Amino acid sequence: MKYIGKINIMPLKALLDPQGKAVNQNMENIGFKTVSDVRIGKHIEIKLEADDKKHAEELVNEACKKILSNVVMESYEFTIEEI
Repeated sequence: MKYIGKINIMPLKALLDPQGKAVNQNMENIGFKTVSDVRIGKHIEIKLEADDKKHAEELVNEACKKILSNVVMESYEFTIEEI
């Protein structure tokens, strides 16, 4: 069966997000005064084949741990949909 994994990766909340901080400051400078916190992460979509949804979840989880995220500095979550 074919699946699509939709993955969101974000910096850990305990760590500084310099890119988000820079965007937050610039938003204030151009008039977005009500913005108080910007955090920037990644969104990744991958298509894969697996025997079932559980197997697809295992494959995506393994990919996240091994290559798609830095688990020391980032957290991730994902959903799996059959296509």
